[in-house]
Amino acid sequence: MDGDLALRLSRLLDRVEGWLPEQPPAVDWGRDVAALWQSHPLGGQLVAVSPRDGVRLDDLIGVERQKRALLDNTRAFLKGYPANHALLWGARGSGKSSMVRALLNTLANEGLRLIQVDRHDLVALPILVQRLRDRSERFVVYCDDLSFEGSDDAYKALKSVLDGTLTGPPDNVLLYATSNRRHLLPESMADNQQTHLVDGELHHGDAVEEKISLSDRFGLWLAFHPFDQQSYLETCRHWVAHLGGDDAWSEAARAEAVRYATLRGVRSGRAAWQFACQWIGSQSIQRLAE
Repeated sequence: MDGDLALRLSRLLDRVEGWLPEQPPAVDWGRDVAALWQSHPLGGQLVAVSPRDGVRLDDLIGVERQKRALLDNTRAFLKGYPANHALLWGARGSGKSSMVRALLNTLANEGLRLIQVDRHDLVALPILVQRLRDRSERFVVYCDDLSFEGSDDAYKALKSVLDGTLTGPPDNVLLYATSNRRHLLPESMADNQQTHLVDGELHHGDAVEEKISLSDRFGLWLAFHPFDQQSYLETCRHWVAHLGGDDAWSEAARAEAVRYATLRGVRSGRAAWQFACQWIGSQSIQRLAE
């Protein structure tokens, strides 16, 4: 009977094995500074990745206050001092994701390790955090473009890890997130209709309180606003010089940068980078044709 059971279990494992993801090489945190968390029904795994680019904090224009606050918070964390989870929210293309990447490029040599988790994989966040708990390295777990629908289980997992469990996240883990929404959840007019006054004090309804409660668990809020003309042009000048040299910026480039933003209807760090790529590329082609 035992032999028959062992055979049946062996056949079952053979079938299950084909469903499991291929096991990647183990992350070597002495060498690897960044990894992606890939969730699957039986848990999840870390896959080491190289930083996407060499963007530095000095490359980010017009967000000096945000840079300093996030840098100070992260350095305090790396040195073992109290630090806050951070929510970077605001206008699209204003440098939120770039700032996190630049932070890694700046602080990797000081011990920062970054793990990116997709929003859809946040359900497994407690598993990931538990795996990191006893490690000596210090990790920022990062989720880009974070937002939820009201019934999303990932929302509940993140909320619990931030502040809802008995233990909370370990001392060697911080959570950073970027979002276009300050409160991360969709808001409706019906939610606000539950707001009422009691003895002259404003009291939100349960729905609003629920939606505000998640973002409240991030101790550091950094707001990113649309660029004004000056910040946009300074950023264009920086990236044009970065890609084409100091002499690449000219009155013609400035005029074309203004036109580029006008046609797109947006002034942002992302638009400035895209303009610089277009301008340097087109100018290089023209020189080849001459």
